[in-house]
Amino acid sequence: MCGIWATFGITGGLSPTCIKCFSAISHRGPDAWRIEQDAREPLAIFGFQRLTIVDGLYGMQPMRLHRYPRTTLICNGEIYNCKRLRDQYDFPYETKCDVEAIIHCYQNFGIAETVKQLDGVFAFCLVDGEKRKIYIGRDPYGVRPLFRFHDEENGVLGICSEGKGLIGLKQKASENATLGQFTPGHFEVWDILEGGKVKLDYTEQYFKPGTPPRFIPFVSDEELSKLNIYEKTAYLLEASCKKRLMSERRIGCLLSGGLDSSLIAALTVKLAREHKLPYKIQTFAIGMGDSPDLAAARTVAEYLGTEHHEVRFDENDVKQVLDSVIYHLESFDITTIRASTPMFILSKYIKENTDTTVVFSGEGADELAQGYIYFRDAPSETMGHDESIRLLSDIYLYDGLRADRTTSAFSLELRVPFLDLQLTHHYLSIDPKLRQPQEGVEKHLLRSSFAKSGLLPDSILWRHKEAFSDGVASVKKSLFTTIEEIIAERYPEDNLQFSGLQPTTTESKYYRYIFEKSFPGQHNFTPYYWMPKWVQVSDPSARFIKHYSAK
Repeated sequence: MCGIWATFGITGGLSPTCIKCFSAISHRGPDAWRIEQDAREPLAIFGFQRLTIVDGLYGMQPMRLHRYPRTTLICNGEIYNCKRLRDQYDFPYETKCDVEAIIHCYQNFGIAETVKQLDGVFAFCLVDGEKRKIYIGRDPYGVRPLFRFHDEENGVLGICSEGKGLIGLKQKASENATLGQFTPGHFEVWDILEGGKVKLDYTEQYFKPGTPPRFIPFVSDEELSKLNIYEKTAYLLEASCKKRLMSERRIGCLLSGGLDSSLIAALTVKLAREHKLPYKIQTFAIGMGDSPDLAAARTVAEYLGTEHHEVRFDENDVKQVLDSVIYHLESFDITTIRASTPMFILSKYIKENTDTTVVFSGEGADELAQGYIYFRDAPSETMGHDESIRLLSDIYLYDGLRADRTTSAFSLELRVPFLDLQLTHHYLSIDPKLRQPQEGVEKHLLRSSFAKSGLLPDSILWRHKEAFSDGVASVKKSLFTTIEEIIAERYPEDNLQFSGLQPTTTESKYYRYIFEKSFPGQHNFTPYYWMPKWVQVSDPSARFIKHYSAK
């Protein structure tokens, strides 16, 4: 995890506005920073905020190689098959930094093939000074964030890991300038014109959820051919965790005690022992009062033998962080903000009290494996499959966004094994009927895949689905009730008017009110409110769905 920032076509060089914008993402990279104006492209400025995970000596960016001196790369990402690509194509690597693979792939295959060759998560901007081209790309599920600013009238382009690093440019731009998230699974090609201004050449989508890997997969087809569906699922999830152990910093796991985070923690502990990591895996749980998540996470931690940390928070903690959560999220979505609040507090604890920097998490499982309670009401297996594809396509706007921003706010790097390309391709290729909830149990196929593994106690493996923002709260009082009480004391009484998506409750109006303070007019950052499908509810909390039975 780090922060990337670049602008093209802005006259005046490193202005105070540019410096202020670049500094807005300093939390993403506390170890080092660099901002520079390219002497050969006078209207190109590159900025990099670094969190050191691999190759502390040579991994600084912008990256330029002796072999390709006119190619410049800034990238926030981890390329898990970097060594495989080096060996496969005999790339002459100059550093130990995994993102170097992007430059070699581009120079050998071109941009369209490069993005397909990468097994990893990434958001990058690559400039070819010889061809006078700019290439922008983002990983298939948008695990790594990327925003794009475009002022077509003035020939200006800006990219940044977060919108807050570009909002200052938008406010000084022409009326028709745009700012929004760069769509995952796409790349863009831009022309550098005479004088340094830029123009969009074309955009191309290279991935849709379920697309098979175009690279040599981590697990061979020969290995998988010997396994049944359940064995494949378990094997690929473990392999996904294994490839994500690539780190020179300490690894830990977020642990709610639910199925998803518990599986990831169990597999990470297993792999850490096999690879003889020189430390014990730390697990982190958070909750209020008699939170069911705290109790379940404690059970898992004791079973796995982790160095476990329990963080308890209360109403005062929520009061202190709520507005900051909205600022870091850059969203006014109701369920995203609710679930982000405890995750934000937990990330703050990890940063201030431990030496863990890389955190594994269970995000993506509900979207991939039909884990939300409302999937029980899917009219057919086909519609269930289509909803899973929709959720995965938009995860970068909701759960993926939450996971990245709450951790990056405190300079932590998040890794999400459930969004691995080989795993998602396998899982989405299974008969849709088998992926539906079975006998009133969500993610039945996933649970069954580990039923004989001994990785987790049965009480955890078959635990009822508990929405995170509900599970962290007291059994007697939900988190959203606590938040609503806080907002009732804060929200101004005047009749505020908002453009775009309209808030309808006091809670949603307050979120929008705080959002607009930092991101005025950027309602496109949240295109719609996340809500369950096929059920008639007015609130996104799982507690309002008739099937809800978690305790």
